[in-house]
Amino acid sequence: MMKISSQLLFILPLALGIGIAMAFQTAINAQLREYLHSPLQAALLSFLIGTLILACLVYFQGATKPSLSELSQIPWFLWLGGCLGVYAISMSIYTAPKLGFLTFSGLVIFGQLVISMLIDHFGWLGTDKTPINWQRLLGSIVIFIGVLFTLQR
Repeated sequence: MMKISSQLLFILPLALGIGIAMAFQTAINAQLREYLHSPLQAALLSFLIGTLILACLVYFQGATKPSLSELSQIPWFLWLGGCLGVYAISMSIYTAPKLGFLTFSGLVIFGQLVISMLIDHFGWLGTDKTPINWQRLLGSIVIFIGVLFTLQR
């Protein structure tokens, strides 16, 4: 069981905010698709705006910027995050309006739970190993059953 601390009470709303932001982002990008007639063009515009905002934040951030030689030392698989982002945003723009936003979000959460359990269990990508137990498995099954219920419109 996780110990409740002031740090946890600060972090929980931030994590909840990610879910809220992702639902709004998906709905906004799906509407943007209607104006641009393409999920890829909508994703590109979304990434462009995000990239400009990140560039400004990084520019004004006090952290040291990496050199080209430092960037070349990054393992190849750590560059895949951008590719995964393109897939996630583009496919959310395409699938969410067809599935409905509740079903879409449930499927996304279920997918995150399943792969997160595997990442934790096997310690992939340098994470600490946390074995799959019956509580984690049951929690993901309950989410999946909930998703099945959302298919009934």
